[in-house]
Amino acid sequence: MEYAARLQVLLAHRIGLWDVVAEAKREGSLDSKIRDHAGNDLAGLIASLPELALIAFNGGTASRIGVKALGDIGDRHTILKLPSSSPAYAAVPYAQKLAAWQALREWLS
Repeated sequence: MEYAARLQVLLAHRIGLWDVVAEAKREGSLDSKIRDHAGNDLAGLIASLPELALIAFNGGTASRIGVKALGDIGDRHTILKLPSSSPAYAAVPYAQKLAAWQALREWLS
């Protein structure tokens, strides 16, 4: 699916997509190599969305950075820590990733 089409699917399901990291030093493409990151204002974004019900993070690095950035604001929302969708993390079997990601379905109805 083309990028623009993927964005349309997200919009149709009222899903926002946002990076927790604005910029960072990283050798290669693995999130585990992120160093000296500057985060996006996740707490400010969340505070501006009073009807927000769920915050989901894609992968362990995003979860760690995101939960820390949220601080106490995160206590007022359901947090879902999903396994990375990246094929670089093949240690987690596809079936296990799929089961975790399917937890989002209950929030889409």
